[in-house]
Amino acid sequence: MKNGAYDAIVVGGGHNGLVSGAYFARAGARALVLEARDRVGGAADTSAPFAEHPEIKLSTYSYVMAVMPPTLIRELELERHGYRVAPVWGVTHPLPDGRAIQTFNHDPQRTAQSLAQFSKRDAETYAAWSRWLRGVGAVLGPLLLQVPPRLGSLAFGDLFAQAQTAWKLRGLGARGVADLTRLFTMSINDLLDAWFESEEVKATIAAGAVIGTWSGPAAPGTAYVLLHHAISDVGDGAMESWGYPHGGMGAVSEAIRRSAEEAGCEVRTATRVAKILTRAGRVQGVVLESGEELRAPVVVSAIHPQIAFLQLLERDELPGEFVEDIERWKSRSGTVKINLALSELPDFRFAPGSQLQQHHTGSLNLCFSPRYIERAFQDAHIDGMAATAPFVEGTIPSTLDPGLAPQGVHVFSMFSQWVPHTWNAAPHREELEAYADRTIDLYTQLAPNFRRAVIDRQVLGPYEMERDLGMLGGNIFHGELSLDQLFHMRPAPGYADYRTPIRGLYHASSATHAGGGVNGIPGLQAFRQAQRDRAIRSRS
Repeated sequence: MKNGAYDAIVVGGGHNGLVSGAYFARAGARALVLEARDRVGGAADTSAPFAEHPEIKLSTYSYVMAVMPPTLIRELELERHGYRVAPVWGVTHPLPDGRAIQTFNHDPQRTAQSLAQFSKRDAETYAAWSRWLRGVGAVLGPLLLQVPPRLGSLAFGDLFAQAQTAWKLRGLGARGVADLTRLFTMSINDLLDAWFESEEVKATIAAGAVIGTWSGPAAPGTAYVLLHHAISDVGDGAMESWGYPHGGMGAVSEAIRRSAEEAGCEVRTATRVAKILTRAGRVQGVVLESGEELRAPVVVSAIHPQIAFLQLLERDELPGEFVEDIERWKSRSGTVKINLALSELPDFRFAPGSQLQQHHTGSLNLCFSPRYIERAFQDAHIDGMAATAPFVEGTIPSTLDPGLAPQGVHVFSMFSQWVPHTWNAAPHREELEAYADRTIDLYTQLAPNFRRAVIDRQVLGPYEMERDLGMLGGNIFHGELSLDQLFHMRPAPGYADYRTPIRGLYHASSATHAGGGVNGIPGLQAFRQAQRDRAIRSRS
């Protein structure tokens, strides 16, 4: 565009930024998405990281689809643009004694049979547990698509929004509100102790409460994290998108990009923003690292809030309390992504054979008990070292997407925890490689052919995540899912509605409400708020 004038500029070409750009363009706005990296997608990325095996592709960071609203998929016509997801059937926890505990997403009878190996009482209880969790999720799920109200504000509009939120929770009843309070405040350990007796059964559930967190299962608030991952309906139809996208996570980003560009959105990669321009409290556009100025009355930040508000803006342009809130924003993380190429499928003791079996197509977790998870966290949190025995969520997406690797070869994705959160400041390569060795050894105890099947590997710690993605602290949610950073507090009280103190500047990163996971909701909501504010100038 010759005069550098746009109707909307989006800073950050991750999946949320691309969603925003696509919606602005569909509304007739001249939209531009700016991405600092040489490709779009951010953490939703597919790469070929093995120099000696360029034919092997994998999901580099993010590895599984989250609850993307069907409306978003339909309106952006993502399936026409290549979006395809193979649903995950369930989760397996292999154990050192040669047994395994399994949960099946759509087969409660088989789940009960598996749990009964460890506790008949727990097998009977699990159905009631699932109903209870679904009941709470059915009420809370639709809140994922609600703009958080400004709790505490006495303005009429804000009071009305608060009343609307309270009304949506009416289905909980007094008992349900008590259950919700427990979920928000309890540790997952305490919650599970009230329901189950088997440590193995508890482990299968506790795993979902610590994914991506800087907390062990004994920490208050981890019960909510389980619910965040478990919600399967956001009031927008049945959600079936937990699964592996064909072509890896980068294929999701590319589908959104194609939708955006077809609608007229311009997408620039290798284009870093140096400054967000403002004047008299209103956004004016951006300045690129090259010095080029681009003007627009609407700017959407889809990057980490501490980069957007503390680096790209002058602090005296923002209210002091807002700056303090962003400065206090916590993004600690001790996650490590280990990507492996395997010459054959793991031959697990509980189900011998390296031929393709159902358990290979679901999650294969390294998690023996809640105490095992807690020990891994305490190694990093208290002792300041990488976990001796890491907790891992493992998946083999090539079993459902054979296009990722040549026939007979597979990719094994390990999302593992924990290393000290301070490892975002330096590479710690030697310690990370030793950590990966221990993780492979643990899987080899469960599947004797595992180590010898490893062709190549990639180990990515908090340092790489921060340096490569701008994901400060290596936190996959752009901020911890702790009670003080949820809903109306995300990313700052009074500014959880995707607006910011600067008029015309909106926020759509995973640090906003519903962020965390590849769902596109923050990008959609930032567009909707700009639309409500009549900030979009359509030129169609």
